[in-house]
Amino acid sequence: MHRIEEAAVPTRVIGLISGTSVDGIDAALVEISGTELDLKVELLAGATYPYPAELREKILAVGAGVAISMAELAEIDDAIAIVFAQAAQNIQIGHQPATLIGSHGQTVYHRPPADREIEKKTTPDSPLGYSLQLGRGALIAHLTGITTVSNFRVADIAIGGHGAPLVPRVDAYLLSHPQEGRCIQNIGGIGNVAYIPPRHGDWLSKIRAWDTGPGNSLLDLAVEHLSAGTKTYDEDGNWAASGTPCHPLVEQWLNQEYFHLPPPKSTGRELFGVTYLHQCLKDAQAYQLNAADILATLTELTAASIVHSYRTFLPQMPQQVLLCGGGSRNLYLKKRLQLLLTSIPVWTTDEVGLSADFKEAIAFAVLAYWRHLGIPGNLPTATGAPQAVLLGEIHQSQS
Repeated sequence: MHRIEEAAVPTRVIGLISGTSVDGIDAALVEISGTELDLKVELLAGATYPYPAELREKILAVGAGVAISMAELAEIDDAIAIVFAQAAQNIQIGHQPATLIGSHGQTVYHRPPADREIEKKTTPDSPLGYSLQLGRGALIAHLTGITTVSNFRVADIAIGGHGAPLVPRVDAYLLSHPQEGRCIQNIGGIGNVAYIPPRHGDWLSKIRAWDTGPGNSLLDLAVEHLSAGTKTYDEDGNWAASGTPCHPLVEQWLNQEYFHLPPPKSTGRELFGVTYLHQCLKDAQAYQLNAADILATLTELTAASIVHSYRTFLPQMPQQVLLCGGGSRNLYLKKRLQLLLTSIPVWTTDEVGLSADFKEAIAFAVLAYWRHLGIPGNLPTATGAPQAVLLGEIHQSQS
């Protein structure tokens, strides 16, 4: 069957991802048809499956740079694959089975290309980036009996790209508008934006995307620290909303080098992690802030870094901002973004028909579908790669 003929038949695909916040596996069961401009996606089911507590702690430790043996790494790799496979099986209950899985896996390390990033100071001999996602696709395919596409980032990185962000090409075909420019702002553990210009002329080549900086992971680390481990996140942003942001401190933090690097650029917990939080807490001592004020100030940093990046790097400001990811549920963060963006409306992707909670999982279902059809998944203007390439490694089910 030819590629276009195959795309005319709706395909049932599962998308799986756990983001930088490590707060659980997002699973989306979708029905996909079309290819690019005619791409259609229907969300049949979406759910988040928490990690077992012990496994989550191990993942967070590895992501924070704790040294482990290769045997321990292999054990975590398998454990992640097993819970991902369980998520894929559970999301299908009550539905016709899927024929394809796209699994992003769990990122535990991300190093951008050394010739473009801050990290070049410590990795001068390695011009290529590197990104490691655990949860091997071959095991997921074996356990589920479903062909699985995984390891999406390595092909882009191998030709000089950042391997991130990978979702903008999907955003372009699902969320573009014929007359209005849109920023699709994901706020996961790390924030990333895709600027999608109006859909006419050579619009695809004008898309820009990059990681804006800290998202939920820094806030979650702060909440855990400030609550002495009794809380893991700030529900609805209520704790931060009870405080007052310290604007001089935000301005100081915005001088950080990453915020001023031109796109394409990517980052992760390696930069905006525990060490960064401790420096922020040390900086805050001079202002005698209480816990709520500290959290409000860190939330303001997330909002301000997003808006700063728009004003610094976009060719023009968008007509709309559409939020997705866990941070789109942080009402205080959303309110601060709206205030900083003044008259530009800040919505969620829910309001234009695409689930804000499961958009990233949906995107990796689409990327797996494209890989199956032989359609490139990266967008060079977003990742910095010299060309579009097929993304993901295919693991055939042996059942």
